[in-house]
Amino acid sequence: MAHLIDSMAFVGQTPWHGLGNQLTAKQPIEIWAEQAGMNWTIEQSPVHFMADQGNPKHPDQPIQLKDSLLHLPYNNILPFTDHKVLFRSDTKQPLSIVSQRYHMVQPRQILEFYRDLTEKSDFELETAGVLKGGKKLWALARTGQSASIKGKDVTNGYVLLATACDGTLATTAQFTSILVVCNNTLAIALRESNGKSNSANSFSNQGIVKVPHNTKFDAASVKQQLGISVSAWDEYIYRLNLLSDRKVKPVEADRFLWNVFNDGNSSSSVSGGFNERAINKAKTLFEGHGRGAMLQSARGTAFGLLNAITEFVDHERKAKSTDHRLDSAWFGTGAAVKQRALDLAVQMI
Repeated sequence: MAHLIDSMAFVGQTPWHGLGNQLTAKQPIEIWAEQAGMNWTIEQSPVHFMADQGNPKHPDQPIQLKDSLLHLPYNNILPFTDHKVLFRSDTKQPLSIVSQRYHMVQPRQILEFYRDLTEKSDFELETAGVLKGGKKLWALARTGQSASIKGKDVTNGYVLLATACDGTLATTAQFTSILVVCNNTLAIALRESNGKSNSANSFSNQGIVKVPHNTKFDAASVKQQLGISVSAWDEYIYRLNLLSDRKVKPVEADRFLWNVFNDGNSSSSVSGGFNERAINKAKTLFEGHGRGAMLQSARGTAFGLLNAITEFVDHERKAKSTDHRLDSAWFGTGAAVKQRALDLAVQMI
């Protein structure tokens, strides 16, 4: 089976998805670009189409596509000026067809976003890579922020930067946490702001900044909007502690799980409707079979319910492969499920 992950590098322990090339700590951006498979560029070319696919020698027979450029006169190959083809500079593989207004974000730009953060601050790159043959790119760096929930349940802070050139993702920078004991990931975006950010071309919620591809990516502006500081992290940890103090009754747990996996929206629910397996599996994780489920912070609490959902999405949910699960957990329906679980858990406090 073909993998979604084209290439990847990491430091420290093998990631939960078990993929990638291991590096030693504190490697320069240039090494990351090479080992993560991000040392190429996105190129562009005009779109052309064949205006007449008839065979000039045999008009009643369609011309074979592989021979079309050999047999068709040049004036039958016409440009489509509103769009352009994006392709990889190294393999020449096509990535997507986009409008002329599309602004590319190069693989190297994703890594360069972290250069000053890793050289002048306590940030450290932990993973970076390429999904879907270059259609999606990301890098994840630990911020140096860490906290313990109820003394033993340690969670570390990260900043994730990702982009896509296939129409599935705006260039997105967001705070993310990883719970050490269960290796679960969760975006830190607890509440939405009342409006747009200071930039008219990007949108910012607490802990997340999205830059659509019809505007140029400005790394400095994104960092400013993201507010790379302790404030968002402190707010997040405060909420997690409240969740760990909130005891839940069995009927509340059942209602929570039902609402997470059945929100009435087929585009973001796990299966577009009732999903008995997902509910039962998450309930089993919550009731003591999940990683860290018996810690004081998680046992019988709203925090434990949230952990059960993140563990299910990151580790237990059915997927074509491990890297399909990673793509979903970070960027797709799995991420939406986790965000819905966080929203519902916060409502409980």
